[in-house]
Amino acid sequence: MFVVGGSASQQLSKELAKSLKGTLAKVEIKRFPDDECYVRIDDDLDGEDVFLVQTTWPDKNIIELFLLQDAIKEFDVSSLTTVVPYFGYARQDKQFRSGEPISARALAKLIQLNTDEFMTVDVHTPSVIDWFEDVSAKNVPGYPAVGRFLKGKGIQLVLSPDEGRADNAKRVADVVGCDADFLVKERLDGETVHIAPKSLEVKGKKVAIVDDIISTGGTIAKAAESLKEQGASRILAVCTHGLFAGEALKKLRAVCDEICSTDTIENPTTCISVASEIARVAKD
Repeated sequence: MFVVGGSASQQLSKELAKSLKGTLAKVEIKRFPDDECYVRIDDDLDGEDVFLVQTTWPDKNIIELFLLQDAIKEFDVSSLTTVVPYFGYARQDKQFRSGEPISARALAKLIQLNTDEFMTVDVHTPSVIDWFEDVSAKNVPGYPAVGRFLKGKGIQLVLSPDEGRADNAKRVADVVGCDADFLVKERLDGETVHIAPKSLEVKGKKVAIVDDIISTGGTIAKAAESLKEQGASRILAVCTHGLFAGEALKKLRAVCDEICSTDTIENPTTCISVASEIARVAKD
């Protein structure tokens, strides 16, 4: 068994190879002066089960994924499982205005052309998996890994940024062994918004705000500020996919005691690996 790691998922590829007890393939990836991508696999993959790991964000990583798929298929592999830890474009799963593409569907159709199986982690809209009509497709939950991390931090309360993600916060809290709740917004006047848990007190507690994606960080930063005002002793912002667009990290660091994301997107806040979760689902 071999794991082929794309340039966007080097750390996760190494961990997945360990979890699967496989071999991390030697891969050359570079850019030509005109920024076109070159890939080459320097291992013999004939007869092997292969896992290709590459996040499809930002856009240039999509092309690299397709080239790596094609390079792998040049070998006589036993099987190819394409693992896209963060599935870029999954947030547009329907047409909002006439003339728009359904981006998740478009990407799914292309990815499945050259693979036997597909896996992703905490896809924003689970129904996106249904666009993979020609291959087996699985959405791997990241909450067990997040829960194990938070359990070691002495967290007493896990919060979702809104009611829509409350179930995921409950799953994380069950692993931690603590309470879960979700945040609600109350507009006090034209400029003031109060954000608080629906039913539980935070005074004196270590609190984790957990979400699948942190992009601009505005909602979580505002929530953390409100929770501090309500007496929370320590606040952690934790997500599966840390996009951290623009000044997001700066905003979050001003109000959060710790920020952590998984290795679906490798960045300075990465401190949780989902490799064991991917390996577990792959073996099922």
